[in-house]
Amino acid sequence: MPGAATIARRDAEKTADGQSARASSETDKRRQILEGARVVFMAAGFDGASMGEIAKAAGVSKGTLYVYFDSKEALFEALTIEEKRGLAEALFDLDPNDADLGGVLTRLGRIYLTELSRPRHIQIVRMVIGATEKFPHLGRAFYEAGPACGIGRLTQYLDGQVAAGRVVAADTELAAKHFMHLCQAGLLTRLLFAGGTVTEAEIDHRVGEAVRVFLAGYGAKV
Repeated sequence: MPGAATIARRDAEKTADGQSARASSETDKRRQILEGARVVFMAAGFDGASMGEIAKAAGVSKGTLYVYFDSKEALFEALTIEEKRGLAEALFDLDPNDADLGGVLTRLGRIYLTELSRPRHIQIVRMVIGATEKFPHLGRAFYEAGPACGIGRLTQYLDGQVAAGRVVAADTELAAKHFMHLCQAGLLTRLLFAGGTVTEAEIDHRVGEAVRVFLAGYGAKV
């Protein structure tokens, strides 16, 4: 027969496995709810969406929905934070040791404008703007998870380039903002209010000019 220590270890392993399975199930359920919410918010907007419609789209009961999110505002905040944080992490995955400054900025700019101009992204930004007047914390959460996070990552990369002597900038955070604004230079405003599409040629032109101007202003002179 197994000893007491072996039995205790097996019981502990079973408990850990059970806890892991429950955590995985809860994560899957939360993801299921967020996907249902995304469908409803995209179709009806923030004001037009209801928790009942979201529960139906997610395939859960309203009781289950409220276990995970106690209000429509909390659900919307979680959805927008997840959307922006995931985008920021994907966009600003920068190698601090990459010495090809122009290449890094070009790749970043192209991906940034491609994602920024997607219809779903524009729709989310419109919804956040519409909801922020009534719920200011939604706008702050969206900003901190997306734009602020991205700028912070680019700032860290530029700090490394300053230390390596490839960039001259007294304020790398401001330099990071300059580059991002050079890339989109009114594009977001145009898409928010006038709609339309963005071609690959326009993206290439915008990013090329942004990199040229940025390096002219911040690149180390050799």
